[in-house]
Amino acid sequence: MKLSILIPAFNEERTIYSILEQVTTVQLPKDVEREIIIVDDCSQDMTHFWVQNFTNQFDRANIRYIRHAVNQGKGAALITGIIAATGDFLVVQDADLEYDPAEYSMLLQPILDNKADVVFGSRFLGGRPHRVLYFWHSVGNRFLTLLSNMFTDLNLTDMETCYKMFRLDTLRQINLREKRFGFEPEIVAKIARIPGIRIYEVGISYAGRTYAEGKKIGWRDGFRAIYCILYYNLFHPSKALKTVAPATTMYEHLDTVLGSH
Repeated sequence: MKLSILIPAFNEERTIYSILEQVTTVQLPKDVEREIIIVDDCSQDMTHFWVQNFTNQFDRANIRYIRHAVNQGKGAALITGIIAATGDFLVVQDADLEYDPAEYSMLLQPILDNKADVVFGSRFLGGRPHRVLYFWHSVGNRFLTLLSNMFTDLNLTDMETCYKMFRLDTLRQINLREKRFGFEPEIVAKIARIPGIRIYEVGISYAGRTYAEGKKIGWRDGFRAIYCILYYNLFHPSKALKTVAPATTMYEHLDTVLGSH
């Protein structure tokens, strides 16, 4: 069995090396291998340099680097990575060190036990460490989760969480369109429509960062999330991921991209 660890990155030169150290060394359940897919959304800093530096030092790590020719947004990077993934399971890992890869096993276990098809890591469930930051961000997250739950009839506690673990064959049943942070409400709306889908939540830790530390999501993304909740729950776009994703993304292999810098 293989876990695909998908890392979307945009201008993450300060943290990309550290997160690669963590995801390549974290202990996974027995007989589960890993592949790491980095999708660089046309970073303008030294993200590519630090990825190359890491792969040069750890050449046995199963890492694939994909670079968008133009900046398209986090959702577009995720679509590219999903297409490239070859694992049985997939987890999204932001490059900013807010989420702890040591919790992969905890997220994966309900799937390995054949109890779940999707597992959400909730920042608001359980007693794990949680950095105290912005009050209105937490209010916004809870409001968006509540609004999403009203339409999906799920009882999630954290719809906007980055940590979502999927069976890859389940993920590929749906068509993903959102190119920015609307990915989260879109995928929840569409996952909820799959007949017989089994969704679990587990409590995770969270070390949020400030805007000074590089946080990118803003109030405009909150309004987009509301739009996506309403749109993707009231309408039902086409189903096949592969029919739209290749046309909306451009990527190149590590050797080609980094060799040209």
